[in-house]
Amino acid sequence: MRSVQFIHAADLHLDSPFSGLKHLPKELFKRVQESTFNAFDRLISHALENKIDFLLISGDLFDGEDRSLKAQIKLQKQMVRLQDAGIEVFFLHGNHDHLSGSWTSIDMPNNVHIFSEQVEKKHFQTINGTNVYLYGFSYGKRHVYEKKINDYQKEEGADFHIGMLHGYCTGGQTVHQPYAPFSVQDLLDKKMDYWALGHIHQRQMLHEEPYIIYPGNIQGRNKKETGTKGCTFVSMNEFETNVQFLETADIIWEELFYSAKEIEDFNQLYTTCREKIEEVRKKNQGTFLSLQIQDTQGLSNDVLKKVENGELLEILQDDEEMMDNFVWVHEISIHENDITYENDFLTQEISTALMELKEEQALVDAISPLYSHVYGNRFLDSISNEDKMDLLIEAEKMVYSKIKS
Repeated sequence: MRSVQFIHAADLHLDSPFSGLKHLPKELFKRVQESTFNAFDRLISHALENKIDFLLISGDLFDGEDRSLKAQIKLQKQMVRLQDAGIEVFFLHGNHDHLSGSWTSIDMPNNVHIFSEQVEKKHFQTINGTNVYLYGFSYGKRHVYEKKINDYQKEEGADFHIGMLHGYCTGGQTVHQPYAPFSVQDLLDKKMDYWALGHIHQRQMLHEEPYIIYPGNIQGRNKKETGTKGCTFVSMNEFETNVQFLETADIIWEELFYSAKEIEDFNQLYTTCREKIEEVRKKNQGTFLSLQIQDTQGLSNDVLKKVENGELLEILQDDEEMMDNFVWVHEISIHENDITYENDFLTQEISTALMELKEEQALVDAISPLYSHVYGNRFLDSISNEDKMDLLIEAEKMVYSKIKS
């Protein structure tokens, strides 16, 4: 019976700078900086343990177009591990590590096969004689808006056909740059046996039989990328395809909502936070935790102040020891749905002002002095549309909390 086993991963983002987390304690920040490499090591260990035929990586192996030497050396060493086990690797470059970048290249072992800028077919044969055709392309530049799916053409001569594509599914649930756009129907029309997608960091199964899968990234990098992260283990034969999620993340980002209805004073609030921290502590993973407190109407202004001014957060962070399965509370928030306001006129005025800021140019005008400041601009990273919306949400919370107090 013809069969094949492989692992499908994407969006490794090796050597992500995590520039927004530089304020962390030195030991913790070092762990964060190494997290993408640790997750990659777990990915390779899964490949070896499952004795797969080949590994697929659907774009964005590196976080930047410069491909740091550290990241390339780490990649090379892991590829050698796979080569020693007789495992082939097929990967393509995405918008983050496109081919037009500037870097000092490190040679990869012979088991590594990289797709070029044009859609092409690569052939793989298992030791049992099963033939597989793999189709894909690497980004020649950072921004690829063309419908590259139109260039995929299935060819006769293989037992299984696998499409690899780093791009955006139109009509999807996530807001992302619409690179190399396609629809689910576009993929189905190509009659592939499996689609190995990349670009979206959230794990998604777009279709079954044939499976069309975004495995998500292997390591969450910020508070928006919550939950387990990993890769997809795929077993295919002539009659069926089975898929299994394998976890890889070294650090998990979590968001926990809990009610303060039964809490009467600060001691109870602190004790409850400690209990919640222990509830989420993993066996062999670190955790960044966002605590969202609901039903706070019964809390005194004094207790709320200790939350809003960061005092409670600082105490919880001071409590935490830097062990492998740390839980670092990175934020504590009063859930915005709980906030009530007495000054209806003032609230309406503020709401109107915030709505105006949601207009693109108004927000740009509001923050532009920071970026034009002679000293301040050197410390600021570029800001994405998602970051801008986060700023507005945090500003709204701060303003309304001041009204309440």
